[in-house]
Amino acid sequence: MFEIIFLISLSFYFAELVIFTIGARKVYQKSNGVLPAISVIVAARNEEENILPCLEALDKLIYPEDKIEIIIVNDHSTDSTGNLVENFIKGKNKFKSIVPAEQIGHLKGKTNALANGVKIAKGEIILTTDADCKVSPAWAETIVRYYDEDTGFVGGITTQTDKTVFEGMQAVDFVYLLTMAAGAQNLGKPLSCIGNNMSYRKQAYLDVGGYEGIPFSITEDFNLLREIDKLKKYKIKYPLDPGALVVSNPLSDWKSIYWQKKRWGVGGMESDLIGYLVFVWGYLTHALILLSPFFFSVNVLYLIFFKLAADYFFIYPVYKKLKLKLKFIHFLAFEIYLTLYVVLLPFIVLPNRKIKWKGRTY
Repeated sequence: MFEIIFLISLSFYFAELVIFTIGARKVYQKSNGVLPAISVIVAARNEEENILPCLEALDKLIYPEDKIEIIIVNDHSTDSTGNLVENFIKGKNKFKSIVPAEQIGHLKGKTNALANGVKIAKGEIILTTDADCKVSPAWAETIVRYYDEDTGFVGGITTQTDKTVFEGMQAVDFVYLLTMAAGAQNLGKPLSCIGNNMSYRKQAYLDVGGYEGIPFSITEDFNLLREIDKLKKYKIKYPLDPGALVVSNPLSDWKSIYWQKKRWGVGGMESDLIGYLVFVWGYLTHALILLSPFFFSVNVLYLIFFKLAADYFFIYPVYKKLKLKLKFIHFLAFEIYLTLYVVLLPFIVLPNRKIKWKGRTY
């Protein structure tokens, strides 16, 4: 009986991977026209260890100087982030730095910081990344080339530095989850996105009333994506393009991972039925893997190997497409990590929705 349940669950899980793969492989035509004015916004809070590499990467962006502005929103940092930003941008006209002077509506934390940044942004297209990220010189232009007059949102893939196994499992996890997000979105269903590599037309943002016009969410990026999608007015694209890749710093300890996963889990509770179904089949499959030692058989072992192979051949082509190297030891660590956090997530999220992030409680 266990084998039959495992086979059924794994069949649905495999079918999801196939569907996501089909969507992720969708190819979009790039524009060769005149580049629009853009605003790159970074909300930074207590990022003294990360902000300078981020600023250095942004300073190297290849984009017409008269059509780009980079807005650093110092979200009331209590460390030296503000001073580091001010010293770096001195004499660099495309940069500007602000501290949110007001709370906009019901907004809190990072969402309020971003809303303040968008409020003064002059660009037709808004691009966002985080202070612990490094973008490539081609990042902005690569993303903007996917915009035509009907496009309202373009998402991108983020990976992480992977010098150790602990870092590598996080990097694989990012690519795994964001490939699912890209695959679903390219088939017309928003399931997720990541705010450290996303962009949107400012008019689309205004059309939904801005962040202040939609319910507050701890995952403000996905919340905005869903609201733009609901308009049914704009095309939303999620290309797998190495030029649009962002590299972030991995989390340094398990406590930070706990709060990251809880934050994402709480945000995921705002998903619709399809989002929950995707999670259910993933949850059941990984829970059965944990239970397999109690019902062990050769057939169960075959099913586990099939699951590992399915994940590997789901992720590997994406790594190749993005010109990244997938280390097998990192993949195996990711599989253990994925199984554990997927099974534990409901027990972390359901008792309460309290989130601690960047020194604040939500």
